[in-house]
Amino acid sequence: MVVDDSAVIRGLISRWLEADSMIQVVASAHNGAMALRNLVSSGAEVVILDVEMPEMDGMTALPKIIEAAPHVQVIMASTLTRRNAEISIRAMSAGAADYIPKPESNREVNAAQHFRHELLEKVKALGAVARGRLRKGQTQGQSPRPAAPRPAVTPVTPPVMQSRVALRPERPAVLTLQKPSSVLPRIVTIGSSTGGPQALFKVLGGLGKGISVPLLITQHMPPTFTTILADHLARATGIPCHEGRDGERIEPGTIYLAPGDFHMTLEDRATGPIIRLNQEQPENYCRPSVDPMLRSVLKIYGPATLSVILTGMGSDGLSGCRDVVQAGGSVIAQDEASSVVWGMPGAVSNAGLASAILPLDDISGTITRYLQGVRR
Repeated sequence: MVVDDSAVIRGLISRWLEADSMIQVVASAHNGAMALRNLVSSGAEVVILDVEMPEMDGMTALPKIIEAAPHVQVIMASTLTRRNAEISIRAMSAGAADYIPKPESNREVNAAQHFRHELLEKVKALGAVARGRLRKGQTQGQSPRPAAPRPAVTPVTPPVMQSRVALRPERPAVLTLQKPSSVLPRIVTIGSSTGGPQALFKVLGGLGKGISVPLLITQHMPPTFTTILADHLARATGIPCHEGRDGERIEPGTIYLAPGDFHMTLEDRATGPIIRLNQEQPENYCRPSVDPMLRSVLKIYGPATLSVILTGMGSDGLSGCRDVVQAGGSVIAQDEASSVVWGMPGAVSNAGLASAILPLDDISGTITRYLQGVRR
């Protein structure tokens, strides 16, 4: 379901979605009230929800949608303003699965194509999440919602729009674990994407203010959003947190968040490691990307690197975590049950790279134990 007060944007998004044979637009609405009236009868699995609309805006509609259909996945759509970034991050804390920066109708074609790629990828991944949750609900005796009829199609993704979701490795019959590093970690790195903001609040909030090492985070987010997220994390956790600045020396007990549209890496100096930002080519369709961050950290910290991979689509961080393990460091992955999308942590877990695969609630305690040299 596409919910936006602009007929132009509704039509544009709907055409892009319908062009993919794996997606059907079952309804559209010009405000939240209309969306709620049609939600259950439409059989929608994913709702793309505009932030600013007349009569009932996105933030007002969000909790009502979640209450009416708990398995439905909501993607907030907003233009890149500071106010809308604030609202979108609050929406994710209130239960939205993800967000997408909405293109203006007069944006350049390249920007629109990037939006289209990201939109299709997120809708397909979150549609799978919704179906999985609906199946679980049915097995527990809940009544299934009526589903809209769907045409018989052969799923084909055009090469130019190849999704990161398809890059997940096959799951082995049994997940294997690595032994934790025997070296005390001197830095913690975190990679996250879809569902990441909520996960970051939980993990970082559980660490406490006395953390003794620097923390580097790459969360897949656009500019402005990362600025707001860093502010929210600092307020919520009490730990100093800000976007990394080029040339800045990293300090223990501080959280550095990769700015939107920049890879954040480290460079060793005589006075200590400093942050370097660059706009080199995206990796795994992402900028910022987890892999370049991990490669640069390993050059300095080697086996003293502790990497944490949280919920997110695709496989960003897989290559970097493989390097972490080869260097003698440790990897912690979020488990499938607590992840919004088990793409990034699933790729690491399926590859046998994790020393621990944990529910979200257990990750901060495990980080703390590793930092104290307790490896169980």
